[in-house]
Amino acid sequence: MKTLKTIMAVCLLLITVGVTAQNSKDKEVMADAQKAKTALLEKDPGLEKFFDTASGYVIFPSIGKGALIIGGAMGNGVVYENGVAIGMSNIKKLSVGIQAGGQALTEVIFFETDEALNEFKQGNYEFAAQASAVIADKGVSEDANYDDNVIVFAMPKAGLMAETSVGGQKFEYHPFK
Repeated sequence: MKTLKTIMAVCLLLITVGVTAQNSKDKEVMADAQKAKTALLEKDPGLEKFFDTASGYVIFPSIGKGALIIGGAMGNGVVYENGVAIGMSNIKKLSVGIQAGGQALTEVIFFETDEALNEFKQGNYEFAAQASAVIADKGVSEDANYDDNVIVFAMPKAGLMAETSVGGQKFEYHPFK
C-alpha cells in the first residue's frame, strides 16, 4: 500500500511539474522538494502523519544561512495543498545577535487548517521572532504538536552555525497560473 502511494505521488509530481511549473528553476525546486520530502521521511518516518493530514505545507529544500553578528537566510520552496503543488514560495530571514557561521538546511512548514494555509497564501506571511523549528530527527515528530495551527521542521544539510539571536522570517507566495 505504501509503495502504491509513493508511485502515485511520483506520477502526480511528474504531471504537476510538467503542467504547472512556470520555468526550469521552478521545476528544479520542485524536484529538489520531492527529494527533501523523501530525506525528511527517512530521517523521521513519523512526519508522514503531518504530510497526510495537514491542509497544506511548504517544502524549502535548501535554505542558505550565514551570519557574523547580523545574519540572513533565503531559499525557494514549493507550496502544497492537500498534497498537490499549487505554487512557489520564497523565504527571507534577518537576525541580529551573537551569531557566526554558515549553514544549509531543509525546512518544511505544515498548516493544520485551511485557514492557516489561506493566511500563508495571502502572500506576505511572517513568523514572529520567537518562532522556531523542531529539528527533524528519528522519533522527534511523535511528540511534536501544532502551535497556532502551524508547525515547522528543519533538517540541517551542511555547515555549522552558532547563534543566540532575534529575528524574523518573511515568506512570499506565488500561485501557479
